[in-house]
Amino acid sequence: MFKQPQIGYIILHLAVGMCFFSPKVEAQAHAVPTDAAMTRQFHEALSLADRGDGRRALASVRSLLQEHPDFVPALKLEGMLFEDAGDNPDALGAYGQALKLFPKDNELLLKVGVLDLLQGTPVDAVTVLQQRLKSLPRDEEGLYYLAQAYHLVGNNDAALKTIRLANAAHPGSVQNWQKYGELLCSSGDNEASLTWLKKAQKSDPTLPRINLDLAVASYNSMDLPATITYATQETKLRPNAVEAFGLLAAAKIKLAQWSDAELILQHILSMEKEDASTLLDLGQCQLELQQYQDSVNTLQRALQLDPTLLLAHFYLSRDFNGLGQADAAKHEAALHRQMMQQIAFTPPKAELQRETILSGRARQMLSEQRENEAIQLFRNNLSGSQGTPGSPYVSVGAVYLEMGDTVAAERVLNRAIEVDAKARGAHTYLGILALQHADLSQAERNFKAELAIDSNHPLAQAELGEVRYRQGRWSEAADLLVKSKTATPQLLYMLCDSYFHMGKVAEADLTAESTAAYAHDQPEVIDSLRALLLQNGQTDLAKRVTPVHQP
Repeated sequence: MFKQPQIGYIILHLAVGMCFFSPKVEAQAHAVPTDAAMTRQFHEALSLADRGDGRRALASVRSLLQEHPDFVPALKLEGMLFEDAGDNPDALGAYGQALKLFPKDNELLLKVGVLDLLQGTPVDAVTVLQQRLKSLPRDEEGLYYLAQAYHLVGNNDAALKTIRLANAAHPGSVQNWQKYGELLCSSGDNEASLTWLKKAQKSDPTLPRINLDLAVASYNSMDLPATITYATQETKLRPNAVEAFGLLAAAKIKLAQWSDAELILQHILSMEKEDASTLLDLGQCQLELQQYQDSVNTLQRALQLDPTLLLAHFYLSRDFNGLGQADAAKHEAALHRQMMQQIAFTPPKAELQRETILSGRARQMLSEQRENEAIQLFRNNLSGSQGTPGSPYVSVGAVYLEMGDTVAAERVLNRAIEVDAKARGAHTYLGILALQHADLSQAERNFKAELAIDSNHPLAQAELGEVRYRQGRWSEAADLLVKSKTATPQLLYMLCDSYFHMGKVAEADLTAESTAAYAHDQPEVIDSLRALLLQNGQTDLAKRVTPVHQP
């Protein structure tokens, strides 16, 4: 949930005089000479904006900026006009340029921070909003948005601490109460979340999305009647609120109210493009209503959209039993069991999102030769078991490895071991580097060093399995790859090939189907898999699993 902070054209009118006539401000902003023509053109643009003629105002101010690109008031006006037009990227560009010239402007810091959030760069928002709070430590908006930024980068402890500061500084703010309840819910404290959300709703029942927040917290607490009540209220206020309808359907499924859930899910699908998870839920409802063929059709469509849906195979097994197709039912059950072997290796969605955000920001820093900042980024955002002295170096080394800079990756990973001899992951990534250089002996030493620190390290197990595969030690390779619970398509291909070498054709066939599912967006793996199946005489399977998943 976002507030809508505005600098406002009236405030800009007041600020213009300061920028034109204050020598201190002019020096800070590197202002250009304030000649009469520039003054007149700026006020004309501002007047047009006041009258609502944004198009002409933008043309005027952009013409002014071509002549005077460092004129901060004009950059602010340009940012406002872009923002009013719904062009957040260009608004962020204008405000950001103004902020470079006037780095202590608190309104600009807020604007840039909020737009960073809207543009999906919460790491940048954290930096900018922290800067604002240095001079305005009790600022309600700064604290509110900083809490949201921390939440989006996965630092829930910092998010909760920040929103508590906002509540302490502004104890009567219902928006802060709502945000506190939302963050408590995200952290798993649903009881406390409901207390604060109900308090906010009682004070202001018109708060945007308050019923949705209450529905989420109620569902997480397994208070299904309350979930239905709040979600229904939200759909009445927002008839296109897909999230609320989704919660309604989820609650109905938990209560085994299959017909009601089916109608809601069909309504969701009528509002938006087909979604794999919605189709999966619909397929389950149709299964429970004994609409077996409809369920098969729905679940197969879900698998076309997302071939990694494990439950779809479980439901299909039950569908085929209901249709009297015993062989198909047995096959789907076996495939479900096979794919369940990989499920433990997949990190939670929130953790994956957090890692993606941090890695993306670090990649940008490293491409700009700002390695120390990238290390500090991970140091500030890694906590718990990941927050060891060597872990920021491991994370940076992994990003270097993804970027293809093997020299820098090796240097930083060795530094991680110097800082912390038991830094988790450092030996594994060094082993991957050795594999890239076809040095199997060095790779094996590194993977074994990792397993000496953590005998269940899944990536080290999987990569040691790759070493054994390259050595032609098929049985050992298969054992390690299975034990690692890897869902990496390239490694699953090796497991499939190992099974073929061992003469375990049934296991190889199931692994091939699993590989095709996880490699649905990797055509080079699909091509290799097809060749492997044809090489081993599995022509029908090659036709069945590979074309479906090709883009």
